[in-house]
Amino acid sequence: MNTRGFRFKVEKTDDGARRGRLTTPHGRIETPAFMSVATYGAVRGLAAQDLAALGAQILLANTYHLHERPGEAIVEQLGGLHGFTGWRGPWLTDSGGFQVTSLADRVRVDDAGVSFSSPLDGGRRVLTPENVIAIQEALGSDIAMVLDECLKPVVTQSRDNDPRDSALASALERTLRWAERSAAARKRADQAVFGIVQGGISHERRAFSARETVNLGFDGYAHGGLGLGETRQERHDAIASAHTALPADAPRYLMGLGKPVDIVNAIAQGVDLFDCVVPTRNGRHGLLYTSQGVLAVRNARYKDDPGPPDPACECPTCANHSRAYLRHLLHTGEMLGPRLATLHNLAFYFRLMGESRSHIAAGTFESFRSEIAARSEHRAD
Repeated sequence: MNTRGFRFKVEKTDDGARRGRLTTPHGRIETPAFMSVATYGAVRGLAAQDLAALGAQILLANTYHLHERPGEAIVEQLGGLHGFTGWRGPWLTDSGGFQVTSLADRVRVDDAGVSFSSPLDGGRRVLTPENVIAIQEALGSDIAMVLDECLKPVVTQSRDNDPRDSALASALERTLRWAERSAAARKRADQAVFGIVQGGISHERRAFSARETVNLGFDGYAHGGLGLGETRQERHDAIASAHTALPADAPRYLMGLGKPVDIVNAIAQGVDLFDCVVPTRNGRHGLLYTSQGVLAVRNARYKDDPGPPDPACECPTCANHSRAYLRHLLHTGEMLGPRLATLHNLAFYFRLMGESRSHIAAGTFESFRSEIAARSEHRAD
């Protein structure tokens, strides 16, 4: 990595899994690591001090949403994301490309970039590879992502083996052209930029995309366009194909996919960074991740249950509250309910990452991965 203040070192491997350390201008990140999603600069219901107490190392914010409101100029004026939000640790900003293209009927994608009608005021907006980098530089994140074209699941199911053919291949080529323009647009010497590998589930496209993206010389590399309907085996093969070309001394990031079993499976393949709304969104809906499996705490069977959500957990929720109380809060719409559930789920995810790092160091990660995979198939009692 050539960016000032950044360094990545793999400290231990266990077959494909690796434990490392990513150094940024705002702190070190022990990998593998999970990034809590703070779309608008906040994890819903939690303050920066809550996240620090849970063991969060890095947060993820969304470029498109912050560009819409309050606008990157205000964030920059108030000290960038670190000063504006009060989270002083590392930040990663997603380019917003996936969120924008998910607007479907509002969007036009061409080589210039992505133009769309804002759902806020109907005004026309344009995201280009250049202004996406400029926005992220103004936001002051430690890691910025390039603009990419991420197609819908029906397109990602293409099995055409010609890496130059089909709509998927066209999107891949456009993503590469945008990546080249993004690299040329960089002005900050203290902000890392990650390239994004696309190509659906085609082994050839994934490897081709990885090789060409690496040639552009980014600080790290992300797997994009996965978790959109493919099978776990197809995802595994797509990641493996990309890893044949990605450098071992650069961090690898699996974007937007994060059930526990999927995380440990990807760690086994050598992925270092993860993000997903699963723990926070599911928590708000009463689905808790526990040492015994997934707990649907809104169920009637827990209305008088005095036990903690997870007897093996020491998070603030489990240390102080019962399943019955948490169910009551969620059913009555009390704001405390989603907050307590979010605290627990993030504590579970951070513990999962810590345990993964420990097992990699001990050379026992595969048995741990198998245990997590088996547990994920069960509902907690």
